[in-house]
Amino acid sequence: MSQRSVMVFDGARKTARATAVVRSGQGRVRINGLLLESIPNYLQREIMITPLRLAGDIRYKVDVDVDVEGGGVMGQAYAAAIAISRALVGFTRSAELKRRLIQYDRHLLAGDSRRTEPKKFGGPGPRRRYQKSFR
Repeated sequence: MSQRSVMVFDGARKTARATAVVRSGQGRVRINGLLLESIPNYLQREIMITPLRLAGDIRYKVDVDVDVEGGGVMGQAYAAAIAISRALVGFTRSAELKRRLIQYDRHLLAGDSRRTEPKKFGGPGPRRRYQKSFR
């Protein structure tokens, strides 16, 4: 375990930003003040709990408080998962955990740089064009 008592890590997905504060504890994970287990959306909860499941028993040695803002609900879930992953790896300095996370999904540590392509003129979106009629 780390010599420091509190460490701060961040994660981002699209326009969502998450900050994770990790300290020694009993395994409590709070997202914006709510316990992770009490988040009502099942898919969001599963995305955020993935790094904890991969961590195994390490998760019961630390408490993680995550503050998330911006973006949509799924972007926030992925940003929180990235912040939790980085917090667990950074706090424990475990090469085995880092290898396990990268093997499962590289984006849990490296992030995902994809963004929405901006709309262009002459159509309803970035690629599709308005239909022409030659009658």
